[in-house]
Amino acid sequence: MKKTILYILGLLASGTCFSQHEQDSAWIRDNYIKMEKTIPMRDGIHLFTAIYMPKDNSEKHPILMNRTPYSCRPYGENNWREFWNSHWKYYMRENYIIVIQDVRGRWMSEGNFVDVRPFNKDKTGNEIDEASDTYDAIEWLTKNLPNNNGNVGVFGISYPGFYSTMAAASGHPALKAVSPQAPVTDWFMGDDFHHNGAFFQMDGFSFYSGFGKPRPKPTTAGSRGFDFPIRDNYKFYLENPPSKLMQLIGDSVAFWKEMYAHSNYDDWWQARDARRAMYHIKPAMLVVGGLFDAEDCWGALNLYKAIEKQNPGIHNKIVMGPWSHGQWSRGEGNSLGNIRFGTSTSIWYQNTIEIPFFNYHLKGKGDEPDIAEATIFITGENKWIKFDQWPPKQVQPRPIYLASDGALSWNLPTYLKAGSFSEYISDPEHPVPYTEDVHQSRTNAYMTDDQRFASRRPDVLTFETAPLEEDLTLAGVLTANLKVNISGTDADFVVKIIDVFPENFRYAGDVAQQGRAGGGSYMMAGYQMLVRGEIMRGRFRNSFEKPDAFKPGKIETVKFDLPDIAHTFKKDHKLMIQVQSSWFPLADMNPQQFINIYEAKQEDYKKAAIRIYHDGTNASSIIIPILR
Repeated sequence: MKKTILYILGLLASGTCFSQHEQDSAWIRDNYIKMEKTIPMRDGIHLFTAIYMPKDNSEKHPILMNRTPYSCRPYGENNWREFWNSHWKYYMRENYIIVIQDVRGRWMSEGNFVDVRPFNKDKTGNEIDEASDTYDAIEWLTKNLPNNNGNVGVFGISYPGFYSTMAAASGHPALKAVSPQAPVTDWFMGDDFHHNGAFFQMDGFSFYSGFGKPRPKPTTAGSRGFDFPIRDNYKFYLENPPSKLMQLIGDSVAFWKEMYAHSNYDDWWQARDARRAMYHIKPAMLVVGGLFDAEDCWGALNLYKAIEKQNPGIHNKIVMGPWSHGQWSRGEGNSLGNIRFGTSTSIWYQNTIEIPFFNYHLKGKGDEPDIAEATIFITGENKWIKFDQWPPKQVQPRPIYLASDGALSWNLPTYLKAGSFSEYISDPEHPVPYTEDVHQSRTNAYMTDDQRFASRRPDVLTFETAPLEEDLTLAGVLTANLKVNISGTDADFVVKIIDVFPENFRYAGDVAQQGRAGGGSYMMAGYQMLVRGEIMRGRFRNSFEKPDAFKPGKIETVKFDLPDIAHTFKKDHKLMIQVQSSWFPLADMNPQQFINIYEAKQEDYKKAAIRIYHDGTNASSIIIPILR
């Protein structure tokens, strides 16, 4: 021991120092033990579970659980998860019992895996769902883990966020606090695989070509994903529409085939809407999401709203920060892509909201934390604002109209005769890219990307205000209300809300540069920041359950919500709206014919003329939520 101390003192004297990660790693290993157990479920299936127990026996400890399809690895009681690289380390400093469980049918757990397994509110006997598996796991843990205090919390990000949602529906009396974070909630309406029925092929295929491969028996080895022969994702998906993706993914991936068989929002999809389980919720709820989360922004916002509506009066809070997927759990959260937020938002959230939330409800530590009903980071203004409801009651929805001269107007067009429109040709062979850059994988930061590249395309309509004379803060639901006429029988509609920075804008300390070569900062002067964007598959304009074709030449309404906004357009900035009919390869290309898109061949994809009307009779607008 004396030699060790002298060695450390020698290192410090010589200017050498252990990293914080090394110190955290050493502390955790010194103060915890790891166990691996197989926990029985009511139907006899056993779920593999890694348990990290504090050595401290001076008090009883709460259990914090994460149920995951992504593995509780590394396997083996001498192999440790690297908690010291994430904010989990703070819970270990608080002496939580950490439990990570492979869900049914994944990795080392027994049973059959079912994606977003439907909740069964009428379970009897040995019938199971993810809620019952959580109940049975909690029951075993509280009865068999020594020195636990009988209080359990569950949290998880993304797919584990779905399992957190199902935990909340379990009804176990020991479950006191749950935090679904970026939770998978509805894979047809807005998360991961689809947005308003449009297939998000790039995320879906890259993820599911590996994740979806069958696992006949428990294993510690994962499946390899698809080996892309073309690294440019735009080129790859242009050459491989959904019908070819089915051939590439193979016959063994069951969920992919089921998804293709259910191209509309039928009973199969509706049963997989996690909001259907959100009744009679007892634990305290903390729903967390990222305003710029490319995967599950929709899930966080809409899960919170469902819990609020279906369980009036319960402890249900929401936090939305300026984050990409899971960014609140790692790093500082002070920027995303080219956009800076001026503060360490992730660290603030961890220390101010999440950890106090669990400490209070699971440990009875301190006074109840001052967590507002909705804690929302307003980008542009770059500050946290607390609201007593979400969307805020101080909001005034107001339409802003698309005008014939490329302007945006607060006033309904005065020319009443129908016939004022802007037109573009949507060409499936040359779809509008979702980002200017060339990538293999979808970027995290595209949701704040510069849209100047899109403004320069003839198949993108651009409308903008004059420079604002005062700050304009939008907070809440955005609704696109388009009056359209198309030459085909189907089309997609993408609406983007953009903050146009002044031509003299520069972040403090930036070195101005032309282009991207030669180092320095990105050219922010005139930056067109994507604040909100969403796609609508036109065939679902009247019903997601029963799609219908457009009648060429007929003016029709396409109305849909974008994910909630929380952004201040500063004085001298401009508000811009772009409208287009492809967002590629983020979403698959619509053949612009009313056919089964999953089966469409290359020759089925046709050009279409798209008209967006802006006259007094057919006035296209975006209804924006102005915070007063």
